[in-house]
Formats: sequence, C-alpha cells, structure tokens
Amino acid sequence: MPNSYAVIMAGGVGSRFWPRSRERTPKQLLDIVGKESMIQNTLARIEPLIAPMNTFLVTNARQRDAVVKQLPFFPKDNILVEPIGRNTAPCIALAAAWVRRIDPEGMMVVLPADHLVRDQQEFRRVLEIALQVAEESEALLTIGIQPSRPETGYGYIQFVDDGLNPYAERGVYRVKTFAEKPNVETAERFLKSGDFLWNSGMFVWKAKTILQEVQTHLPDLYASITTLASTIGTLEYTTLLEETYGLIRGISIDYGVMEKAGNVYVVKGDFGWNDVGSWDEVVNLTPTNNDGNALRGKVFVKDARNNYVEAGNALVALIGVDNLIVVVTDDAVLVCRQGHSQEVKEVVDFIRRKHMDEYL
Repeated sequence: MPNSYAVIMAGGVGSRFWPRSRERTPKQLLDIVGKESMIQNTLARIEPLIAPMNTFLVTNARQRDAVVKQLPFFPKDNILVEPIGRNTAPCIALAAAWVRRIDPEGMMVVLPADHLVRDQQEFRRVLEIALQVAEESEALLTIGIQPSRPETGYGYIQFVDDGLNPYAERGVYRVKTFAEKPNVETAERFLKSGDFLWNSGMFVWKAKTILQEVQTHLPDLYASITTLASTIGTLEYTTLLEETYGLIRGISIDYGVMEKAGNVYVVKGDFGWNDVGSWDEVVNLTPTNNDGNALRGKVFVKDARNNYVEAGNALVALIGVDNLIVVVTDDAVLVCRQGHSQEVKEVVDFIRRKHMDEYL
C-alpha cells in the first residue's frame, strides 16, 4: 500500500462554545472533554496508524501560535496556515496538493480536530479498512457512524446494500445520497429505514484522486491551488497564498465534491464517536453527582438539579434552579437553559455586529 498521510483540519472557531472558545483559542484547543485538548487527543489517536512526520495540520494565522504551543513536538513545517477560513474544500485541496508533491501516490486520512472517539482501537481498524479500499478502488471514502438516536444535529449519508458491492464484507457500501441536518420527523424516518448513517466529516482517499475530483467539480479552486502548489518551498509561496485565499470561494467538500462525485463509498463505523457540537453535548458526556449536577470549579449549590457549571476563576452559587448551563471566563458569563445551547452562536453574531471584538 502507498504511504499514508493524515490531514487534521483545525481552523474552526467553535462559536457554539463561547465564551470559552475564542478566535485565538477555539474549541479544538480546549479541554472540553477530558484533561487534554481536543487537538491533542486527535493527534494521539491517529499516531499509532500514521506518524507525526506524515501528518499535516491545517489551521489559520490567528491560531497558529496557540497550536505550536500546545504541540511543541509536532513538526512545524507540517503546519499549513490558511490566511483566512474558506471552509473545508480549499483546506483539503491545499493539503492534498502538499501530499501529492511529496508522494504522487500518497493516501490521505482527513479528520476534524475537535471530535471525540471513545474506542480508539476500533477507530483505527475502520480507518485501515478505508485506506485499503481507497487504494484498491481509487474511490472517495467517508466514514459514516451507526446512528443510535434520531439526531437532528448531524448530516446523514444514505448507502446502498444491493449485493453487487465487492467491499460489503468489510462494511463498505456505495453512497446513494447525502442529506442535510433533518427535522425530528425526518431523523426518525432515517433511523427506522436502516440505510442511513451519521456523516462524521472524516474522509479517506488518494491525494491525486481528490484533486482530480476537485478539478472536475470545482475547476476554479483546482486552478488556484495548482498554481499555488507550484511555489511550495519558494519565497513566492506565502505571497501567493495570501492572494489565492483572497480570491477563492469558500465551499464545503461535501457540497462542492462529495455530493456530485460518482465513485463514493462509506465505511460503517461504531467507535463511540461524537462531534461535541454544543454545550448540551458536553452535558451529556460529563459525569454528574447524585443531584444530576456536573460542577467544575468553586460552586455552591442549594435546591438545584441537573445543572452544568464551569466556574473558571469565579465562585458560582446556584439556588433553586434546574437544567442550566453556566460557563464563566475572566471576561464573560454564559447562562443558558439546557436544550438551547445551539443558539449560543447567536451571541457571537451579536458581538460581531456590535464590534465588540475583545469578546471574540
């Protein structure tokens, strides 16, 4: 099998995790679940499969210094810096161009930096299967998660099990369609049908294969990235990188390529995955005391149940309240009823409209 390379996408802002997640210290750099940051956990779980020297980390200019500080032993030359965020298609195309330059037949495993994986051994087993099939078929592969509930916060992937698939014995199926985040009724229908998986946002393919698909479906992006790639290792690269990102259109890899490509497969995965997309997800993942409270820091509680509190450096007192999320930082406080944490991103939108950049 050709050499394998990992690409960790670590440029997001994580606006649903305000006030802890900020532009310079976003969700992936926080210890949202556990003692290590999410990006540290992501690199640790992929390292037994792909060495750090074959791993690229794509982040943005504002976050680079924080990434370097958190990952002091990671090869600095493998940190690819985007001048501004342009969604996942440009991010992946840029990384694929780097991989192809090093190894024209190189395989790529593309992972978000801010997901939770409980069963790491099973996670790596699924990725090994995906790498084998991607190498054999020269197809695009994505990882689909076996759904456990009618979740409305995830996109879905519908697969085909028609007996004509040579990879079915390995849990790999042809993709029929991608579906956006559904309402409750649609999510329940997806779950009952048995042929829908959660879209994890993880991908496996040859670098040259994804670039060929980008050339077909996003020719302007391909032309820009190809021109940029020709300057890698020269003084011209940084200047052209700024110019390129100032002109290219932001678009997701799902919408720009995956939904349009023909040779797409999904690998079924069941390894305790969670994209930890909101404070409510953190509540669900955090152990509680006998009153259902999860308390971090100095917290006084009386007649209060089922609350989640991160007190930061403050003292927080809860009296006679239930089902709250309270997060305190040095300059901001979030108080949110559980079940409403998806709306926290509206606070960030408000801060931007009011030009209160010190809170971003």
